[in-house]
Amino acid sequence: MRPAKPPLDIGFATNNAPAALAFWQNRIGLPFDYTQPIRRGYKQHRHDLCGSVLKINQLYEPIPNNPPSGYRELLIAREGILAPSTLSDPDGNRVALVPQGYLGIERIGIRLGVRDVHEHRRFYTQALGLREVGPISDGAAFLAGDTVLLVEASADAPHDAAFEGKGWRYITFQVFEVDQEHANVIAHGGREALAPETLGSVARVSMVRDPDGNWIELSQRASLTGSLD
Repeated sequence: MRPAKPPLDIGFATNNAPAALAFWQNRIGLPFDYTQPIRRGYKQHRHDLCGSVLKINQLYEPIPNNPPSGYRELLIAREGILAPSTLSDPDGNRVALVPQGYLGIERIGIRLGVRDVHEHRRFYTQALGLREVGPISDGAAFLAGDTVLLVEASADAPHDAAFEGKGWRYITFQVFEVDQEHANVIAHGGREALAPETLGSVARVSMVRDPDGNWIELSQRASLTGSLD
């Protein structure tokens, strides 16, 4: 995979945007970037996350009470922290502030619970081209740019994770050629969730799913790539 920027982005949906925004901006200290309208009843509040983007998706329709996805926790490295500190935002999303270098994390990490570590190792190395950077207890770690993806065996990992629901729901890879990367993921065992489509002049995006059905967005964003062709 040829990334348009090194780190991954991550997002969740909320029906309580004021509380979510207050937590992430004031308690965690993430700089607000801008709000992007997606469609009627749905807008995205984008925040700088150590070079990544935290996407807080504000929905006006009630969010379905689906089981959690495999994305369990966002880890943010901070200078001056001596030990990990775990918090939950108003929607129950887990975030840990950790010392720089903790589990190899210099900026952010994403913890993912899976049913089969071997299947996800194959998927993340072959379909997405990530480099494995070392074993962890009951799992493996992969490097996506400078984002550490911590894949851990979990007895309650989903077998067909839904996109709609509370909690962490998807991660985003920014790429130069979304059609090519989408086809490569499918050719190496990924599941198609959304074929590539163009969103105005902003981006061309697609969705694929890992072996447990967790959702992964592939995004060719004009502001990064200079073109949607």
